[in-house]
Amino acid sequence: MADGCVFCDIVAGKFGTTFLYEDDALVAFADLRPVAPSHLLVVPRAHFADLPAVAAAPGGTALIGRLGAAAAKLGAQESKGAGFRVVVNTGAEAGQTVFHVHLHVLSGRRFSWPPG
Repeated sequence: MADGCVFCDIVAGKFGTTFLYEDDALVAFADLRPVAPSHLLVVPRAHFADLPAVAAAPGGTALIGRLGAAAAKLGAQESKGAGFRVVVNTGAEAGQTVFHVHLHVLSGRRFSWPPG
């Protein structure tokens, strides 16, 4: 847990956030500022600032796999087979605003390419 990290506080249950998925390593919940009809966040319970920090940690590759698997399951569920997008922003210039790694799982509308 990192002091002042809103996602650490959510994981700790400080806000009473409803988890749509949870296991021993991660949780998923609805984004408070959705940019799609369904906008979920998949967050590891342990604090890592960004994707490279997870990758560099012992067991990080396995955790990245678990985050991806949860995102795939939730995306398929939420989109009802219509397709979904998974986004991981790394660094402020890429749009990361909460420095606790998280995957955005977006569905419910058509997405354009290229993103951003």
